[in-house]
Amino acid sequence: MGFFEKLQQGLERSREALNEIFYFGGEVDESFWEDLEDTLVMGDMGAEIALKVSDDLRDLAARKNLKTADQLRRALADRLAEIFVPVARDPFDTTPSCVLFVGINGAGKTTTVGKIASAAHGAGKRVVIGSADTFRAAAIEQLDVWGERAGVPVVKRDRGSDPASVCYDVLDEADRTGADLVLIDTAGRLHTSPELMRELAKVVNVTRKRAAQMRAGAMDVFVVLVIDAATGQNGLTQAKEFNEALGLDGIIMTKLDGTAKGGIALAVAQSLKLPIYRIGVGEHVEDLQAFDAHEFCRALVGAE
Repeated sequence: MGFFEKLQQGLERSREALNEIFYFGGEVDESFWEDLEDTLVMGDMGAEIALKVSDDLRDLAARKNLKTADQLRRALADRLAEIFVPVARDPFDTTPSCVLFVGINGAGKTTTVGKIASAAHGAGKRVVIGSADTFRAAAIEQLDVWGERAGVPVVKRDRGSDPASVCYDVLDEADRTGADLVLIDTAGRLHTSPELMRELAKVVNVTRKRAAQMRAGAMDVFVVLVIDAATGQNGLTQAKEFNEALGLDGIIMTKLDGTAKGGIALAVAQSLKLPIYRIGVGEHVEDLQAFDAHEFCRALVGAE
């Protein structure tokens, strides 16, 4: 099964809800537009987006005489795709760069680091992993496994060590070896804890200072939030808190595996005006891919 087919499978819950209103037999009447708006709201994209998209699609349908389900699906996919923020620079493809992965526990940060490291190494990039989640022993062990599997060095310290020091060490290693890509896993942080967020801000600041002193020239630092798509609107709350505390550069959305509604991706993009770098639809390395707004929206609404 290819990535698009897995994405379609992962977004099945959202698509089935839309299918119920697109299987109409007569004219597109007022009840259709009301049902569409309600369905979009229930799909986790929020009332503001749902209302605006429904109104825009209604106007377009009137101007272009769109009446069939296929016509309306394609138009809806195109309109939703416009909400996403284009990626100005992909930190995993355009290197050198250092990426700090942040998010709450269970979002999939450690696995995401491993998958990206494996893919980047396979593409010929010199990669270094930093294990700055020093509070969870399993995170260090997971990265060791990913690093060994991918042939990528993992810089770590003992459990309980200062995570900012690990970040400094990993950039020292990257500086010494001339690495193209530095991937740093951080400990899960509750977005509701100001103290923990301040600690994470310190990690980001230390990383930026050391990255500015690389012998080959300053290495750009990206702070990327990993969100579990199944958390729904709570994912938007997380994103807002992390962005306020750290100044995020982009998003990675994981676990689009059938339990998520998909609309949360639109809500985050609209609210924070941040690009989505990658989306994940499964456990394998190839199940984490660069985000394509049109492909995502076609899978979301079932457009051909």
